[in-house]
Amino acid sequence: MRFELTTDQQDFASSLESLLAASDPVGAARAWADGDHAAGLKLWQRLAEQGLTMLATEATPVELCVAYEALGRHAVPGPWVESAAYLPVALGREVEGVATVAVPPQVPYALDADVADEVYVAGPDGLTAATAGDLQVSVDRTRRLFPVVEVRGAPATSLETSGAFDLAVLATAAQLLGAGERVLADSVAYVKQREQFGREIGSYQAIKHQLADVRIALDFARPLVFGAALDPTPRSVSAAKVACGDAAYLASRTGLQVHGAIGYTQEFDLSIWITKIRALVTAWGTPAFHRARILESLLAAR
Repeated sequence: MRFELTTDQQDFASSLESLLAASDPVGAARAWADGDHAAGLKLWQRLAEQGLTMLATEATPVELCVAYEALGRHAVPGPWVESAAYLPVALGREVEGVATVAVPPQVPYALDADVADEVYVAGPDGLTAATAGDLQVSVDRTRRLFPVVEVRGAPATSLETSGAFDLAVLATAAQLLGAGERVLADSVAYVKQREQFGREIGSYQAIKHQLADVRIALDFARPLVFGAALDPTPRSVSAAKVACGDAAYLASRTGLQVHGAIGYTQEFDLSIWITKIRALVTAWGTPAFHRARILESLLAAR
């Protein structure tokens, strides 16, 4: 089966790409990492006006994947998965403003709780209002993690946990896919410019093979994302998360190798995507968790 986006979906992707390309999301991400949220919240508002906060309740998972791939490709900061994927399904409504949630044990911390208008923690009885603790260190400085404490006496709101969790996992997979694509694109551009021994390093077969392996991994991951968007079962969603995590991580490792020492520097933009990929690989369920869920589903179907 050949999957292609509809004309409307392609137009949505194109308009979103144009908005992000003109909004300096890298600058917003760097400021966000330093605790300055002004630019990131301004971008949040522009994307909300574009309809991104309504996708979980008003559109299909396909449009959501298109949007989150773009968010990953441009390293847009903020609790987008929590506020615009998980919580709208869990609460049964679009979230006003910015919100975040912790879903132990797979999501032990609430992302960006310091800028959220609403903070929740998910438990056996549903969602409960929570307060944030002290900032925790993340490998991705744009992901500001906070432990949360349930507000004593706050009533729990019942929620549909499985569908909300799976949509959040799918959104994270799409972000990984977008981040991997960005690292590959930047790596290809770099090897066409960087010269050693009088030749572009991209002309060497070893470099070509490494980049080709990344291209293949991303191309194999993409159908799993959109296949899961069309039929978001726990197995398909976990398979998409595992494949996108592996492909994006391969892209980050290869990107570091072909860039050399400059790729390790915080000042170089590549570091934003490399650290984000490392963090997203274990966000909303580790690879081991999702592989176990796939295995359990396969064994149950025997």
